[in-house]
Amino acid sequence: MTSMASTAQSDVAQVISDLHRTDWGRIVAILIRLVGDFDLAEEAAQEAFAAAVTQWESSGIPDRPRAWIIRTARYKAIDRLRRRTRLTEKLEWYTASGLIPSSEEPIYDSDEILDDRLRLIFTCCHPALAIETQVALTLRMLGGLETDEIARAFLVPTATMAQRLVRAKRKIRDAGIPYKVPETTDLTPRIEAVLTVIYLIFNEGYAATKGDSIVRTDLCTEAIRLVQLVRQLMAPQPPSEVTALVALMLLHDSRRDARSDEAGDLILLEDQDRSRWNHSQIAEALPLVEEALRDGAGVYALQAAIAALHCQATHAEETDWAQIVQLYEVLERLQPSPIVTLNRAVAIAMADGSQAAFGLIDRLAPELDSYHLFHAIRADLFRRVGALEEASQSYTRALELVTNDSERRFLERRLHEVSPRA
Repeated sequence: MTSMASTAQSDVAQVISDLHRTDWGRIVAILIRLVGDFDLAEEAAQEAFAAAVTQWESSGIPDRPRAWIIRTARYKAIDRLRRRTRLTEKLEWYTASGLIPSSEEPIYDSDEILDDRLRLIFTCCHPALAIETQVALTLRMLGGLETDEIARAFLVPTATMAQRLVRAKRKIRDAGIPYKVPETTDLTPRIEAVLTVIYLIFNEGYAATKGDSIVRTDLCTEAIRLVQLVRQLMAPQPPSEVTALVALMLLHDSRRDARSDEAGDLILLEDQDRSRWNHSQIAEALPLVEEALRDGAGVYALQAAIAALHCQATHAEETDWAQIVQLYEVLERLQPSPIVTLNRAVAIAMADGSQAAFGLIDRLAPELDSYHLFHAIRADLFRRVGALEEASQSYTRALELVTNDSERRFLERRLHEVSPRA
C-alpha cells in the first residue's frame, strides 16, 4: 500500500520533471539575462530544481512553480557571486559589458513577444562563434538537451561536444557578447544559424533521443513558436527560408497524433491513420510552401515540398515517390550529407523497389555505422525483399545503438518478425 508521503513525493517528482522538460530553456534564458553568465545560470537553475525536491515535499507545490524556480535560482546565483573574490569588480564588469542591466527585478511569469529565449538564441548565434558551436550551445542552453544528445545530432563523440560547449561559453563571457536581439539590419548574418538551431530543437521533439515516447510535444511547440517569432521580426518580407521552415515544421507536426498508438508504440508513416493528421495545420502550411518556392528552392523549401507531397497523399500508395526522389536529388546538391543521401535511398526504394537502393545504402555504411536509423532502414529493405537473415543482423545492430524506448520496442517487434528465435 502506498503511503501518503510517498504519494506526495511522487506528485512533486512529476511536477518537477514536467517543469524541467517544458521550461528549462525559458528559466535558463531569464537567468542569463539576470546574472550575465551561462555557467552560473545553469548551475543556479540546477540547484533550484534540487531545492524544489525537498522543499515542495514539506511545504507543498507552489501556485507558480516556474516563478519559484526562477526566484530561487536567482538568489542562489547572487549567493555564488557574493562568495567569489573581488565581487565588486566582477559586478561592475558584467554591467559595463552590457550583459546584464545595472538594476532589474525579473518578471517571473512573462510571455512577451521578444522574450528571453529569443535573446538567448541570438546571443548563442553571434557571428563570432563558429556555426557548429552556435547551434550546439543553443541546443544545450535553450533546448535543455544533454551533451550526448547534441553529440548524436552532430555525429561527433560526446567528449568533443563537451569541449566545444565549454569553449563557446568562455568566448561569450570573455568577448562580452551582448545578450539581446540584434537590430533588423543585423539579423541576416545570424539567420542561418538561428534556423538551424530551431530546426534541431524541433527534430529532437519530433524524434526524441531518449525517453518512452517518440515525440516531445513541448520541444516541437517551442520550436514552431520561435520560428514564427523570427518570421515576425523580419516582416514584412521575411527570407524565403524562414517561411519555408515554418511550413516544414507545421507539416511534420501535423502528423504528431498519428505517429504512435495508445501504448506509445511507433507507427510508420505508411501505416498511419491519416484522418488523425491535423489537416487545418496542413492547410496553413501548404501556401507557405508555395510562397517559399517562388523565391527559389532553398534547403528548407525543398524539405517542405517533400513534406507537402506526403501530406497531400490521401493514402500511402498515392505518394508521389518519383517527385520526392527528384527533390532529394536537388537537396543533395545543395546540402550534401550522408543523412540526405540516406533519405534519397529510401525514396528510391519506395519508387523503384528495394533492390534499386541497396548500392547507395551500402556506400553509406562507413559514415553511418553508428547511426541506428541507417541500420533500421537497411534492415527494412532486406525484410521487403525476403532476405531475413540480413534483416535480422541489421535490426540487431540498430537495437545496439537505439536510445529511445518507443523505437526500441518497434525494432524488437521487427526483429522477432524476421527471426522468431531472436
